[in-house]
Amino acid sequence: MVFDSPLGLLTAVEHDAGLAAVYMAEHKRRPALETFGEAVAPAASRVLDATAEQLGEYFSGVRHSFSLPLAPVGSDFQHRVWAALREIPYGELRSYGELAAMLGDPSMAQAVGSANGRNPISIVVPCHRVVGSDGSLTGYAGGLERKQFLLELENPSRTHTEALF
Repeated sequence: MVFDSPLGLLTAVEHDAGLAAVYMAEHKRRPALETFGEAVAPAASRVLDATAEQLGEYFSGVRHSFSLPLAPVGSDFQHRVWAALREIPYGELRSYGELAAMLGDPSMAQAVGSANGRNPISIVVPCHRVVGSDGSLTGYAGGLERKQFLLELENPSRTHTEALF
């Protein structure tokens, strides 16, 4: 399902009755559209309809967490990282090192960063809440401008010129 958002068009993908992906336009590592399967009309899928509804609530500032069945495809380690991302509270940030420490091994910051960058469920699994150890904005599959937008949405007092930590 493709729908509009303040970030531009978003493509939500369902797999096994769960949300498998939310991709932005110009998303890095986005699979070819023809691999997504058949397009569905709004309200044809409860999962995708709920995704569009909850993301709309998030963008309007009334939703701070998501209650969707998730079905991302990835390795066991990636799933552990993506689960840790969901533990970062709305409006808060963590560094890659802090996320690695949450997973039990602070030396795995680069591996955590790689798994974070392959998170297929943008926004819902909040990989945008992870920043460099110095608070700098680092890679984001949807682009740094979108990452900054999401961080400012969640914490309006934060600006792009302000230190994040």
